[in-house]
Amino acid sequence: MTTLRRITPAERRLRLAARHLLAPARRASGPQEVTEALIGLHATDPATVFLSAAARMQAPTAAVIDHALYDATPPLARIRCMRRTMFVTPHHLAPVLHAATVKDAGRSRDAAVEHLRATLGWSPARYAAVEKAALAALTSRGRATAAELATDIPDLREDYAVNAGKSYETRQRVSAPILGTLAAEGRIRRTRPAGSWTSAQFRWEQAEPFPAMPAAEAKTVLARHYLAAFGPVTAADVKWWTGWTLTDTRKVIAATGAEAVELDEGTGYLLPEDNQPPAGSEPEPWVALLPGLDPTPMGWRHRDFYLDPDHTPALFDRNGNIGPTIWADGRIIGAWAQHPDGHINHRLLTDPGRHTRALINNAVQRLAIFLDATRVTPCYRTPVERELAAARPARHG
Repeated sequence: MTTLRRITPAERRLRLAARHLLAPARRASGPQEVTEALIGLHATDPATVFLSAAARMQAPTAAVIDHALYDATPPLARIRCMRRTMFVTPHHLAPVLHAATVKDAGRSRDAAVEHLRATLGWSPARYAAVEKAALAALTSRGRATAAELATDIPDLREDYAVNAGKSYETRQRVSAPILGTLAAEGRIRRTRPAGSWTSAQFRWEQAEPFPAMPAAEAKTVLARHYLAAFGPVTAADVKWWTGWTLTDTRKVIAATGAEAVELDEGTGYLLPEDNQPPAGSEPEPWVALLPGLDPTPMGWRHRDFYLDPDHTPALFDRNGNIGPTIWADGRIIGAWAQHPDGHINHRLLTDPGRHTRALINNAVQRLAIFLDATRVTPCYRTPVERELAAARPARHG
């Protein structure tokens, strides 16, 4: 019987520090390098993109990140992909992510048409006419927010109840499913938002649909990227991160040629060319302040090698979204939040020692310099983040 190579939690944390550009010596020169290393940055919350990139850059500024997103040639791509989540990803990977993770776009369109029929009595013909008008308005304007398009096309202002009858019922304009469907098909894309880099009021512009790619090929390519960035990983990690079925996950892992290794969680997988201990010396002690929904803490289904399970209730919301966290040498050891007056509070969940506390204070200062006058409130708020955002003066462990 072949004995699998055992990879310890300590080795996994060393890999994380280097591959995810969190050790200071591994920091990137720009946002493109960051997205290449991580495959993509979670973009449901616009601020996450900037904060995730800044945490991994040598000399981060909002202007440099903004340029990479909207003015570079080519710019970084913003698409809805894994688990129907918005990501910012390298331009060359966008077709891969789309083909590997976006389910039948035709079914999504049918679902949107049916939804508006059921909620507002719209006919398929009306949906098609409004969609055509929206595309024409975008052609005329070049770029426009949903609100600007609704000024041109009154039908886009019509709204309906979301979660009708619930205590958290809200209203949503029909522009949301219509523009969302066009974006899922790659026919329009989000561009620079109205307002600051924390704004979610994106402008839209027309785009060329992603080039076709066989789904099986795209899944294999994506899995190899994921294994390279996050490996070793379990099949459960791959399934959770991609949103694939377990059957698809197993087929794709086999297609990558990945080799099995032994983890605390059970069998894990690494690419053959990566199945050896990290070369070189261990990095200097390091600390990083990562934002809510950062791709590192959201990269694995099994998190015990970097997160004490007892800390999960404080750091995650009820839907499994993580808030802002403090990392030290590959582990989550605390949380941070910004007070409305701008100062940054933090709380340690374990005592890391005097030297690490000094590194945390330096990281807080580094983040404050990047934020400058900007105020950031996460889209998904966690118990400890809410407490820290309201606390004054800041607590330092």
